[in-house]
Amino acid sequence: MSEIIFLSNVRLSFPQLVEARSSVQPSPTNPNPVKKYSADFIMPMTHPGVQQFGAEYTKMATEKWKEHAQAVMQIIQSDRKLRCFGQGNEKVNGKTFKPYDGYEGMFYVSANKDQAPQMIQADGSAVDPTNTMAYQALARKMYGGCYVNAAIRPWLQENKHGRGVRCELIAVQFFADGEPFGEAVADATALFKPVAAAAQAAPAFPSFLG
Repeated sequence: MSEIIFLSNVRLSFPQLVEARSSVQPSPTNPNPVKKYSADFIMPMTHPGVQQFGAEYTKMATEKWKEHAQAVMQIIQSDRKLRCFGQGNEKVNGKTFKPYDGYEGMFYVSANKDQAPQMIQADGSAVDPTNTMAYQALARKMYGGCYVNAAIRPWLQENKHGRGVRCELIAVQFFADGEPFGEAVADATALFKPVAAAAQAAPAFPSFLG
């Protein structure tokens, strides 16, 4: 089994931590797609986590694929669907055709898990996963754009769907606030004026009620 990688002070994006969701819509051939908890973690190319992730991935690939490791890794690198990591410029918004907020010039790792990941409190202790209210309260605190500490574990895929590298989401801890990703909430208060209190007439009953 691969080593757990600790990512300190990285930016959270596309968090799905409150409840598990599927990345695909149900269909006649797949009526019950797998639901997962997931998130992206964004960091500068100089972040220690980048080198740590790369070293662990290379070690795993070499142990599993032996002399074919470099060839397999090149195939994985050439297809973003086969890997859980990449350069931020690859994460392009389909509407603007530009990298998503916070990704440009960065490195990212996508991680997920069928079961809820550990939610780590400020004191370093984990929230009891059976305490749904406490778990969700902490998970809701973690929004796209904030900074977190995270524990992830890469693993290698080799099955009927092909070879690839994926990442398991182990635990997340809120670290600091950051500029939220996405468009700012529109402020329409300037369009409204105070409303004078008005006498309310008794409501008229529809005729069919007699």
